[in-house]
Amino acid sequence: MLINISGRTDIVGVYPTWMFNRFEEGFAYSRNTIYPTSVRRYELVPDKVDCLLFCSKNYLPVLDRINQITERFHTYFYYTITAYGKDVEPGVPDIETSIQALFELERIVGSGRIAWRYDPVLLTSEYTIERHLDTFEWMCDRLHGHVDRCIFSFVEMYARHATCFPELIAMTEDEKDVLARGLGQIAAKYGMPIQTCGNEADYSRYGISGSGCVTLDMLGKANGIVFRTLKHQGCRKGCHCMASRDIGLKDSCINGCKYCYANRNAARVAENYRLHDPDSPLLIGHLKPTDKLEPGSQKSFLAR
Repeated sequence: MLINISGRTDIVGVYPTWMFNRFEEGFAYSRNTIYPTSVRRYELVPDKVDCLLFCSKNYLPVLDRINQITERFHTYFYYTITAYGKDVEPGVPDIETSIQALFELERIVGSGRIAWRYDPVLLTSEYTIERHLDTFEWMCDRLHGHVDRCIFSFVEMYARHATCFPELIAMTEDEKDVLARGLGQIAAKYGMPIQTCGNEADYSRYGISGSGCVTLDMLGKANGIVFRTLKHQGCRKGCHCMASRDIGLKDSCINGCKYCYANRNAARVAENYRLHDPDSPLLIGHLKPTDKLEPGSQKSFLAR
């Protein structure tokens, strides 16, 4: 099975001490996002985890210790570096700092285990199509040969964006097509494999793959292991990824990205951050008397 660290919050960048504590103790609890009294225990040991998926916008807090994990587990790292500044991603390091951190991560784990996420792609009066393409080319020039692939997606529009991100401009299909064509051409120029994430349109005519961003094939090649042939059911409609178990919790990331899908309530984010205990098996808070703790399913996907 695959453990995701984390699609719900930036554990690596915001809660690194908790993460390392969990691996030292060998387990973590994960609260169900739909049924919050349901808590699963996942064993964080090599014979129970096929591969660890790390997702973050800031690997700086873990670079000096990440080898403690990579030397024991199969791993794959998703590093989100976008065109945006503090006006959109206030808690995220600047582009140059992030690129240098990626180079250091590459030195530790190798380029074959790092995917660069350039997502979500969005438009405002400041972040135009032209600015995206110029920035993307500059970044491709820096990152080609240092990552396994580039993954991008277009922003999903939510009603709450009208309040938290009013400058966001709804993108037309024509604008998406222009951007996809440009991103595909630039990636090809630098020999950068590029693909979409989620339920994007078919842009294969621009050299852009529509494969899932978490597939057993890519994880197997990155780690030199072989998985069984299994259906990739994804986590939502249009997703082609292999299922994983996430040990994070929504409404807990303090990066403050205006487009964030996982944060829905700023007051709840602040409260959850206050309740965080790095020594607790749960990312946020502790077990309650009303919680039902059960072992999580950890069936291996590996070919034996």
